[in-house]
Amino acid sequence: MQLDSAIDAFLDHLRVERALAKSSLEAYGHDLGMLLSHVGADMRLESLGADEIGSLLAINVKRGIGARSSARHLSALRGFFKFCKRERLIDSDPTALVDRPRLQKRLPRVLSFQEIERLLAAPDPLTHRGARDAAMMQLMYASGLRVSELVGLRVADLDTQRGLVSAFGKGGKRRLVPVGEVALLALSHYLRSVRPLVLRGRECNALFSSPSARPLTRQGFWKLIKRYARAAGIMTPLSPHKLRHSFATHLLQGGADLRAVQAMLGHADLGTTEVYTHVAADHVRAAHAKSHPRA
Repeated sequence: MQLDSAIDAFLDHLRVERALAKSSLEAYGHDLGMLLSHVGADMRLESLGADEIGSLLAINVKRGIGARSSARHLSALRGFFKFCKRERLIDSDPTALVDRPRLQKRLPRVLSFQEIERLLAAPDPLTHRGARDAAMMQLMYASGLRVSELVGLRVADLDTQRGLVSAFGKGGKRRLVPVGEVALLALSHYLRSVRPLVLRGRECNALFSSPSARPLTRQGFWKLIKRYARAAGIMTPLSPHKLRHSFATHLLQGGADLRAVQAMLGHADLGTTEVYTHVAADHVRAAHAKSHPRA
C-alpha cells in the first residue's frame, strides 16, 4: 500500500471514529506530511523501517526543531504505525526501536492569588463587553476549562441551578465541572441583563457571543485576556491556559484531591495532572521556610 493512501486512511479514522478537533487533525497531517516529504510520495508503507524514521528525526534536530516538538512528531508517527499494524497493513512497527527525545520537565507557570484577584477585577461589569469578559474569566478560573471549551459553550451547557458546566473536551468527551458562587453571580448577571441586549433578538446558541451575534473565538479571548492583564499590572506573559494552570495549582494548594482535580481538568492520564503537585509543593516548602522557627 502506498504511504500517502495509508496516511489518508489514518486521518479519516481520526476524524470520523475518534472525532478529533480540527486543530489536532491539522497537527497530525503536518507531522505525517513531513514523513511523506522525507521518504518520497512513491514510498510503499511496508518498505518503511527504523532507519527512515531515525533519519527524519535527525534532520529535525539539524533544522533546529526542539526536543518537545520532536517528541510530539514521534508520538504522531507511533499513532499512525500503531493504526497500520492494527489494520494489518504492516507486520511490525518501525518506530518501536526509536528512542523518544529526552524532555526537560517544565513546571507550569501560574498566577498568584493576588494576581488572579487583580485580573478578575479588571473588566468593568457596568458595560456590556466588561460583563461578558468578567463572566468568561470568572468561569475559566472557577472551572479550569480549556479556551476551546470555554468559547465552544452553549447556553444549554450551563446549569446555574446546580452550579455545573458541561464541557466538551478532547476526544469528543463531555465532563461536568462545578462552578463557584462568585462565577455564577457574574454569569447570571451576564445572562439576565447583558446577553439579551447584545443579541437584540438575534439567534445565537453560543453562551459567549460578540456584538455581531457570533461565538467569540479563541483568538478573541486571547487578546482580551492580555489586555486585562496589562490593565491589572501583570507584567508576566499571560495566556488563557495560564488561568487553567492556576486553577489546578490553587486547588491543590487548598488541599483538593489529585483525582478530583484530574476529573475537573479532563485529563485521561493522572500523570498529566501530577505536574501540578510540584508547583503546590513549592508553595508548602515556602510556607514552611517562612513560618517554622528552624527552617
